[in-house]
Amino acid sequence: MQTNFTLAQLADPDIAEANSILRSCVHCGFCTATCPTYVLLGDELDSPRGRIYLIKDMLEGGKEAPARVAEHIDRCLSCLSCMTTCPSGVHYMHLVDQARVRVEETHARPLPERMLRALLAFVLPRPGVFRLALIGARLGRPFKALMPGRLKTLLDMAPASVPAPSSVDRPQVFPAEGERRMRVAMFTGCAQRVLSPQINEATVRLLTRHGCDVVVAEGAGCCGALTLHMGKEAPAHENAKANIAAWHREIEGEGLDAIVINASGCGTTIKDYGFMFRNDSAWADRAQAVAERTRDISEVMTDLSLKTTAEKVVSNLRIAYQAACSLQHGQKITTAPKALLASAGFDVVEPAESHLCCGSAGTYNLLQPEIASQLRARKVKNLSRLNADLVASGNIGCLTQLGGEVGMPVIHTVELLDWATGGPKPANLPNSAGA
Repeated sequence: MQTNFTLAQLADPDIAEANSILRSCVHCGFCTATCPTYVLLGDELDSPRGRIYLIKDMLEGGKEAPARVAEHIDRCLSCLSCMTTCPSGVHYMHLVDQARVRVEETHARPLPERMLRALLAFVLPRPGVFRLALIGARLGRPFKALMPGRLKTLLDMAPASVPAPSSVDRPQVFPAEGERRMRVAMFTGCAQRVLSPQINEATVRLLTRHGCDVVVAEGAGCCGALTLHMGKEAPAHENAKANIAAWHREIEGEGLDAIVINASGCGTTIKDYGFMFRNDSAWADRAQAVAERTRDISEVMTDLSLKTTAEKVVSNLRIAYQAACSLQHGQKITTAPKALLASAGFDVVEPAESHLCCGSAGTYNLLQPEIASQLRARKVKNLSRLNADLVASGNIGCLTQLGGEVGMPVIHTVELLDWATGGPKPANLPNSAGA
């Protein structure tokens, strides 16, 4: 693609990066076939290629983002399926993230939308605040009819009950069982530890059982993805710096072999910390050191080799594996989770259109509920055709989006691997399932 940035514009490293990405696009249109919003809406401007043209025009002109550009950028899920499809290696993720920042900084959204975005950006990254908000949402359900449209969506998505906080999320070290093979930091996250604290608990058991010292580092928290994908760059960078500082202290202390992520949406962002701080001399080296050590739980367990227990009988369970977009497209991890589940004795199947997003996409299901609901219905239909006993996925967004909708339990992959290697049966599995 030809671009026409001035030399003065190209002196900005972000514009220079955008220019490089734009020039790598050859207009082939392969991305349109795998873009969920284009598949649903059939609008060229709701495809990656169409959005690239809009972004190019906005950045070249140094323009404020008009409403039309904001609308089509907002409709992008950042599922990154286009990056898997693209034969030219266009790094759409970095381009659309930059566009979102420009939209956030220059476009005057309607007041209700600004308020909703500010609310989500404040609440979701803070576990204590998020917990209180969920309790408040439960109390507010009887008054849902009086609420404006978007608040009704928030109330609908709030769980019927909020689990108690888990002790594993406090800063501490869990020693390896037997000979130590690795020393790793576990990322505890923000929303996941409130919605499903059992995921981190299962992760600790799984890792320690396989010879890992597991560190929960003081000061680590939200990865920054939720705010970054809303174009709020400053708070996203603040979250990232807190994590980098926390984990770098451990790297410089007793050392870390890996930073283990069990929420793939967070993993995609943390693996990108090196790029995020590439132009910041004070943080670049530490950010790169963190990014290089960051690994999904499925990658770490593949290296450790799964030790199943003879007492566990799981081979009668058929699992529909829901590949999270952030894992299969963002991190290019496709076979490891399925191979681990199969080695644990499960019968693993995948739905048709497994490359298409379920509609969760961070805060997307809250900000674009109509499109998210259509994508969820499509995903549920494909999953329901598999005659499976349960759905497994590696991302809290998918679990939340599909839970209660697909007619079977929806469980994190790590909980199933923990069960198969000696841990407790996942709580939402029926008593008749497995051993």
